[in-house]
Amino acid sequence: QVQLVESGGGLVQPGGSLRLSCTVSGTSFRSSTMGWYRQAPGKQRELVARIFSGGSTNYADSVKGRFTISRDNSKNTMYLQMNSLKPEDTAVYYCHYNFLRTFWGQGTQVTVSS
Repeated sequence: QVQLVESGGGLVQPGGSLRLSCTVSGTSFRSSTMGWYRQAPGKQRELVARIFSGGSTNYADSVKGRFTISRDNSKNTMYLQMNSLKPEDTAVYYCHYNFLRTFWGQGTQVTVSS
């Protein structure tokens, strides 16, 4: 059974930082393309950042320079370091897996508010 388990969300003040984690089990991690998506209330789900099996990355323009995606293949885990958070970063953040099949995590809430 494939599972993607996210953690690390929460409430943070503007300018603060959070680190999200996504741990994958039940399928190959090393060969996968992993991504973080987010969905704010009333908006479509959007790509935040993606990391390929070889380690290359891409980011949404809105988070470039503030967020960093990474992966640890030895732990089957992907991370999203989020710095200089803004209220507009408030959303549910989802982990996405893609290798032959695609899977989603359950989502973790990130709220940026004073």
